[in-house]
Amino acid sequence: MKNIIVLQHIKIEDPGYIKDLMISDGINLTTIELDEGEKIPKDLDRFDAMFCMGGPMDTWMENEYPWLIEEKKKIKEFVIDLKKPYLGFCLGCQLLGEVIGGKVVKSSKPEIGMLDIDFLENKKKDQLFSTFPDKIKSLQWHSYEVQNLENIKSVTLIASSPKTKYQIFKFQEHAYGIQFHIEIKDTTVSDWGCVPEYKSALESQLGKGALAKFDNDAKINMSSMNKYSTILYDNFKKLV
Repeated sequence: MKNIIVLQHIKIEDPGYIKDLMISDGINLTTIELDEGEKIPKDLDRFDAMFCMGGPMDTWMENEYPWLIEEKKKIKEFVIDLKKPYLGFCLGCQLLGEVIGGKVVKSSKPEIGMLDIDFLENKKKDQLFSTFPDKIKSLQWHSYEVQNLENIKSVTLIASSPKTKYQIFKFQEHAYGIQFHIEIKDTTVSDWGCVPEYKSALESQLGKGALAKFDNDAKINMSSMNKYSTILYDNFKKLV
């Protein structure tokens, strides 16, 4: 049985559909709820992979969320020192980007909605995304993004969007940052809409009452996102 550690920054933002797949496979999941004061174990070597999820905070908010300091150290240990498989979504993507030497900056405009992701030529040889189509639609809900990875050794850009260059990037051959949310389930948008920071960003971008339409748009695209999550998970298992 494989052991996977999941770093969470708010309880409702877990690996979603991929979590269901892992549970069905009998994966042993250790979830660390950082926002509730839970500590990342010291013996990271016992874990076969790490998932790092999204959250309403940003990577630079170390004064408000001091546990971010330790989290970054642990991600660095896992990815750079131990060289073990890592999959980060949204905030988890940005934390990886910062740890390997990039910079997380405020986007020129928040990227929120069911939006297009364009895969690059590098996708064709990638072990996780080679069978993905050249364009997919997925949920975006972020106001910050990773930049300045161009000169970082062993970084491969896999997918972009019109507003965000680093939608998917890979560090060496084992660590991936995914800025969008392909892992969501039917209940995700309505659950996240209860988080004040998320709701505020949504309404400032799409207007009052946008949650219902956003939720419906997500449900229309849910089957395809679940399909791509399954492909992503099945390929990720081969790394573990």
